[in-house]
Amino acid sequence: MKKPSYIQALILEGEHQQQDFKFGITDSRKIARSLVAFANTNGGRLLIGIKDNGVIAGVRSEEEFYMIESAAHLYSRPEIRFESKVWKEEGKTVLEVWVPPSPLRPHFVKEEAGVWQAYVRMKDENIQADEVLIAVWQKMKQKKGALIRYTNIEEELFRLFQTKDQITLNDFRKGARITSKQAIETLANLIVLRVIDQVVAAPESLFRINPGE
Repeated sequence: MKKPSYIQALILEGEHQQQDFKFGITDSRKIARSLVAFANTNGGRLLIGIKDNGVIAGVRSEEEFYMIESAAHLYSRPEIRFESKVWKEEGKTVLEVWVPPSPLRPHFVKEEAGVWQAYVRMKDENIQADEVLIAVWQKMKQKKGALIRYTNIEEELFRLFQTKDQITLNDFRKGARITSKQAIETLANLIVLRVIDQVVAAPESLFRINPGE
């Protein structure tokens, strides 16, 4: 059996957390969501000129590259670093774009009306990053460590964990009778300290005691 080419081997993997197929690019803002999601997570690859079912359609690489540059530099904040390579497969052009995981996360996409939104990659989807995850990223960039005072807020949180294995931000806010800001700050601090884990999901993340602690 003939060994598949590099591009064919990637196509056989299908779409997953670190790979996305794009038939073409018509909107830099939309492609920025994929770039930002990859940068905010574990990095990833875009194969442009490939249909969702893996069929090679081909692209005009110069036009597509210009759209990628716009997505990375005009619609992303901070700007996204990426590498690209043009491949010829079945007589058609496929553009490979690789985005490494970023030490500058969180990255945001400029949405319509000028709103900046962060995304994260989960399985084969780009989902909006919630406020807790954004707070965790921001805290992890700080050089100083997190200082935690054990208060009645933390006490209420661990009391909730005695009744539920996993809770939502809203569960915590209501159960502890605190503001969203207080709940986000408390959860983010404990995640940075690896006391609890965040299970990122749509439409709402879940939080649990770190099983390794």
